Amino acid sequence: MNLQELKAIQAPLKEAYRAQPDTAIVRILATADAKVGDQQCVVRSHTGTITAGLHRAAGGSGNEACSVEILLEALAACAGVTLGAVATNMELRIQSCQIQASAVMDFRGTLGVDRSAPVGLTSIELLFMIESPEPAESIEKLVSLTERYCVIYQTLRASTPVQTVVQRK
Repeated sequence: MNLQELKAIQAPLKEAYRAQPDTAIVRILATADAKVGDQQCVVRSHTGTITAGLHRAAGGSGNEACSVEILLEALAACAGVTLGAVATNMELRIQSCQIQASAVMDFRGTLGVDRSAPVGLTSIELLFMIESPEPAESIEKLVSLTERYCVIYQTLRASTPVQTVVQRK
């Protein structure tokens, strides 16, 4: 998609959101079915299903997706889509871009081995490997704007509040 095509798609959306800000607020939903005895969860989306399971370091088989891996995949995917849109808007020539999201986690926390060990990720790194004839300053600006507009990146950075609701059937 070139700049004109992207602008043609986004311009009416931007105009509508400026005129009626409430229309820009959209609830996005993910649905999953827990398979309690199997320690699995099947996540449904418009593109199919993903079966999640325990990471090998927590006793999983490694045959299912680990939730942390899914989170990192979402970060890499969001960064890639955002980078593409930003590069198009900046009219930059990008031959290739590989994005790698990695994280560090101490499994003692989630397994209850050590109550002082954190439950969750202790660090996340997002690596951009970009091949481009563009000057370094342009690539730095591209990555900076990608960070600024990447939804998953900003959500993780902001530590968005999460609440739990229980509804009995």
